[in-house]
Amino acid sequence: MHAPPLPPLPPLPRIATLADVRRVEQQPYRQFMPHATVQAGLEAAAQRHGGRVAITSIDEPDLRATPRRWTYQALLQDIRRAANLFHALGDGRPPRIALMLPPTAEGHIALWGAEAAGTACPINYQLGPGHIAELLRACGAQLLVALGPAPDLDIWPQVDRIRAACPGLRHVLAVPAGPGLPLPPGVRNLLQEMQAHRADALDSDTPATPLAALFHTGGTTGAPKLAQHSHANQLHAAWGAACMFGTNEHDVVLSGFPMFHVAGSFVYGLSTLLSGGELVLPTRLGLRNAAFMARYAEFVQQHRVTFLAAVPTVMASLLSLDLPTGLLGGVRGLLTGGSPLPNELAAAFEARHGIPVRNILGMTESAGVISIEPLAGPRTPGSCGLPLPYTQVQVQREDGTPAAPGQPGVLRVRGPNVSPGYTDAARDAGTFEADGWLVSGDIGHVDEAGRLFVTGRAKDVIIRGAHNIDPGLIESALLRHPAVLMAAAVGQPDAYAGELPVAFVSLKPGAQLDAQSLAAFAAPHIAERPAMPKRIDILPGIPVTAVGKVYKPALRVLATQRTIDEQLAAAGITPAQARAEVRDEAGGLCVCFHLHDEAAAPALHMLMKPFALRYQLLPAAAATP
Repeated sequence: MHAPPLPPLPPLPRIATLADVRRVEQQPYRQFMPHATVQAGLEAAAQRHGGRVAITSIDEPDLRATPRRWTYQALLQDIRRAANLFHALGDGRPPRIALMLPPTAEGHIALWGAEAAGTACPINYQLGPGHIAELLRACGAQLLVALGPAPDLDIWPQVDRIRAACPGLRHVLAVPAGPGLPLPPGVRNLLQEMQAHRADALDSDTPATPLAALFHTGGTTGAPKLAQHSHANQLHAAWGAACMFGTNEHDVVLSGFPMFHVAGSFVYGLSTLLSGGELVLPTRLGLRNAAFMARYAEFVQQHRVTFLAAVPTVMASLLSLDLPTGLLGGVRGLLTGGSPLPNELAAAFEARHGIPVRNILGMTESAGVISIEPLAGPRTPGSCGLPLPYTQVQVQREDGTPAAPGQPGVLRVRGPNVSPGYTDAARDAGTFEADGWLVSGDIGHVDEAGRLFVTGRAKDVIIRGAHNIDPGLIESALLRHPAVLMAAAVGQPDAYAGELPVAFVSLKPGAQLDAQSLAAFAAPHIAERPAMPKRIDILPGIPVTAVGKVYKPALRVLATQRTIDEQLAAAGITPAQARAEVRDEAGGLCVCFHLHDEAAAPALHMLMKPFALRYQLLPAAAATP
C-alpha cells in the first residue's frame, strides 16, 4: 500500500535582493510551504528523490574507510520505524523524547522520528548531569535516546548519573557507537527495536502534536528555558534557508554542527533534506575531530562537497592550514553564523579560495534563522543579510518607536519562524511580546536595501563555538563566595572556540582570596561545563559606569589585550618590533599593532589568522597617547 502523493515544494526562487524577497511574498503562503508537518516535508522529498543519497555518515577520519549512506527512501523508512517505536512506547499518548546524540545519521533519524511521533527534546550532552536532569524534568521527557559507550565521546556516563534523578523517564534506549562497541548488559538497543516496527507508513496518520520540539537555550540560569518549536517554525526556517542558499538536489552540504543546536538540525540539516541535497556528517565529533580537520580539504574533494557550514573560527582554522589554491574548487559557498563575522576574515577566505562567504543571523527562538545573505547576491561587509520571506524585522529605538533605515536599536522579528514562546510563559517577558514580535536582544540597524547589521549584543552573551553562555551563570556562582564584592564575566578571544569565558572579580575590603581557591569554590555552582571560566582575575576594582553598572567593554579590552600580548610573546615578537593596543571602537574591538620594525608585519598577519578579530598595522607614531 503506497501513500498518496504529497504536494512538492515549489521551485527555488532566485533571491539576490529585497525585491526578490517581496516577489516571493506575493504568492499565497501555502504555495511557498504546502506542508503542515516536518514528516510531510520529508515524505514529499522522498517521493521526489527516493533513490538519491540523503545522508552520508563518515564514521572514521580515514579517507580509505567506506562511509555509510542512506538514500531518501531508506532514510524515510528508518524515520518511520523510529516514529512507530516511539509511538508504541508512548502507550497511546504523544511522547516527549529526549535526545542525547551526536551529529550522525542515527541522530537525524531519531530527531525526525521523535517529531513524527510526539515532541523531540534535544539535549546538550556537554552540560553537567544536574543541569541535564533538570532539563529532562522540565521538558517532561518519558523516553531518552542516547549514544552508547564510546571511546571518544562520553555521553553514556551522563545517562547513568541522571536516571535516578528523573523518575518520569519510563524508557531509555541507546544507539551503539559502532559494530565493535557493544552496549552494557540489559540496555535496550534503539536500532534493534526499530526493526520490529513497520517502515511503509506511520502507525498514526495524524500528527501527534503540533509541538514538534523543545530546544533549550544556551546559558540559562535558574529554571531551564525551553523554546517551543511548531512544525511550521521549523519548516519555514529550513525552507527559507534553502531559498536563500539556493540549495538543490545536486548540492552536498558538509555540516558538523551538533543536533542540539538549531543550525545542525534546521539551518543545514532539514534545509538540505527538503531540497533533495546530500548531507555529509563528519564523524560524531563533528568539526572538533582534529584528525578530520587535518584532512578536511581531502574529504571535501572526496565527497564533492558544494557547501561548507562553519563558524568563523573554523574559517580561521582553514586559513591557517594554508591549503593550496583550488583544493576546495568544487565548493560554491561557505555558510557561517553563530558568532560575529569579521569582514577581514571573510575577505581573506574569499581571496584565498575564491569561495563566497555568506553570513546568517538566527536564534533558537526563531528555529535558527532570521536573515541570510543570499548566495545569489553580493556579500556586504558587516551584514547578516536579508530577512527570510514572510519574515518581518524591525529596529526599535529606546523610546519604543521604529528606527529609520541606518538608525541603531534593538532588533525585533515576527514571522512563521518565530517560536510560540517558552514552556514557562513567565519567562516570555522581554523576549516574546503579545503581538507576535520576538525581541532578539541584538543591537543593530537595517539599511536602505533591507539588509540587517548587528553591531552589539544587548544581552552580553559569550559565544563559545556556536554555544551561547550567559555570563550571569558565571557571575552568580562567583558572587556566592563571601569574600567577593563584584564579579563580571566576558568572552576572551580564542583561536579555536572564538571566545572563552573569563571572569574578573573585586573583593570586599580586608578580604583575602586567591583565584585558584575561588575557582574551586565556584565550580560546583556552574552547571554548564563549557561556562567554567578559563581564568579568574582578582582586580582592585571592577570598572563601572557613572551609575555604578559594570562596564564590560573595558573588561573585554583587558581580556583581549592579554590574549594578544601572550600571542606576541609566544611568537617571539618583542616590543621593540611591535606593540599591540586593543581599542573599543564603534564596530567592535580592534587590535592595532604599532610597528617599529616593518619586517615583523608578515608574522603579525600569521599571528592574527586564527582569530576572528579586526586588526590594523599602523606606524609606531599612530600610538594612542
